[in-house]
Amino acid sequence: MHKEFLMGNAAIARGAIAAGLNLISGYPGTPSTEVLETSAKCNDGSMYVEWSVNEKAALELAAGAAYCGARTMVTMKQVGLNVASDPLMSLAYIGVKGGMVILVADDPGPISSQTEQDTRTFAAYSKLPCFDPSSVQEAYDMIGEAFELSEKYGTPVLFRPTTRVCHGYASIDVKDVNEYKKVQPEGFKRDPSKWVIFPRLSYNAHIHIEDRNVKLSGELSEYPRNIIIPAKDGSCRKGIATHGISFTYLTEALADKPAPRVMKVTTPFPFPEQAALRFLDGLDEVLCIEELDPVIERELTYICGKHGLNVKIRGKLTHDVKNAGENTCGSAAADIARFMGWELPEKAETETPPPLPVRPPVLCAGCPHRASFFAVKEAMKGKKSVFCGDIGCYTLGNAMPLDMVDTCLCMGAGVNITQGIGHIEPDTACFAFVGDSTFFASAITGAVNAVYNQADMTLVILDNSTTAMTGHQPHPGTGKTVMGEIVEKINITAVLHGIGVKTVETVNPLDLKNAVETVKRVASEKGVKAIIFKSPCAVIIKPEKPAVIDPEKCTDCKRCIKTLGCPGIVIRDGHAAIENSLCTGCGLCSQVCPFGAISKGGAANAD
Repeated sequence: MHKEFLMGNAAIARGAIAAGLNLISGYPGTPSTEVLETSAKCNDGSMYVEWSVNEKAALELAAGAAYCGARTMVTMKQVGLNVASDPLMSLAYIGVKGGMVILVADDPGPISSQTEQDTRTFAAYSKLPCFDPSSVQEAYDMIGEAFELSEKYGTPVLFRPTTRVCHGYASIDVKDVNEYKKVQPEGFKRDPSKWVIFPRLSYNAHIHIEDRNVKLSGELSEYPRNIIIPAKDGSCRKGIATHGISFTYLTEALADKPAPRVMKVTTPFPFPEQAALRFLDGLDEVLCIEELDPVIERELTYICGKHGLNVKIRGKLTHDVKNAGENTCGSAAADIARFMGWELPEKAETETPPPLPVRPPVLCAGCPHRASFFAVKEAMKGKKSVFCGDIGCYTLGNAMPLDMVDTCLCMGAGVNITQGIGHIEPDTACFAFVGDSTFFASAITGAVNAVYNQADMTLVILDNSTTAMTGHQPHPGTGKTVMGEIVEKINITAVLHGIGVKTVETVNPLDLKNAVETVKRVASEKGVKAIIFKSPCAVIIKPEKPAVIDPEKCTDCKRCIKTLGCPGIVIRDGHAAIENSLCTGCGLCSQVCPFGAISKGGAANAD
């Protein structure tokens, strides 16, 4: 063993590798992304690593490898589990041979997500065991234990870190390479009675799962990470139940206090009932501090009812703890103080910091998506139009002054929502915007649906040659895999022609005049047609010299600012000016200025 300073996600990856990981697949999504990326960086050639086209594909791939006896891991964020839920629910019945861990990173807050889903609740729904680490060290150690339990019971296991564990850093104990476990898969053995799901098999499997989970509840009650900490004051008849990063907050909040009895729930499903009974014994009331759903609170309430215990369980359901958002050390300290009848901590009373300057998220300076949105906006002026967006950087097209995202639901949904609007409002010009990565992940089926059902819509694919929002991971259109292999690029134009889209035009959005004319021409056609705006992400290219504003020609109309909203153009001393540190020299503003006052590239502006 030796010490290393690691991010939580890196620690999880390293722990999985030390546990004998054979294959890892996933789809990028904050806060989970670095787990697979670290696995790729640390791959000595003994593992297969893959960014799959979406979470469903990733889970099914890993299941196939686990059928062979391999140790596999799948990575995703909480909304990705929705995509993977179809195979997951059936896989819970089929089971696996090799250890299979499904890492689902939850995002309380949410900090970078559409929802505040709680994977602990999904664990109960899918009837799968779930591990909930509270620190970077525990995440490193626990991932190996998750593999062991998965193999022992022949079931996939959910592993649920949250953002503060995933992105936290700590100096932890890690294994030396000579301590790594080596797993040699025995291969796939044909057994239709085991691997082919059908109603009778599912019925028997369901009975087995219910029996197994009762047994697991007892076993996990003795799991040393489900800890009970005695009260400092033996006469105290109050207790606190918590989990995950909230346990860390609680530990800090109680550091110098006469702490009550505490239970840390590390395996929220199957719930460690016998351990909970030991915790509840002799208590009058319990406060549950958790993120996000009242999972522990409901379980303890149920256990009290089942065993006739006169213990009052408090938490989210009783409004003693807030029912949304992430916890903090300050919020935990305040909740505990109210529960214990202590004076509120000083920090809790002044927890709200002074307001920060308003910094709304915007598209980067030089982002080609800005030009794409602006081209469509200009082309559709005066026409009844709707612009359906999707998940990606381009969701930021909803911000003023572009104001070009009317709907955004989940990955790939925009293509189908556009069709629904068009069928009800046939006089509306319907546009669906989707990125190149999202097109491959989840929008292809929507395009097939549009062609098959004769929709009238314009599909706009914003092709910036990367998965920009989550850190520039490769995808099928980039010609490269996460393992560094150079492969044939999947051509979006060919895919669209192959599914029956007859009109597919590709244009550089930074050539504004041509882009506007292309949109007018293509959008006027009936049926399903597509425009591919192709220009690389501003972050992955070498910027050109910044634009220059000629003060003699500038009339201070500020059209460049009011129409584009580019952070590379600022107001300085009351006049429009180029922020040289941000400007990439894309030239869009020079095409928008009605007075020719902005030139593309050239000498740096004088301050």
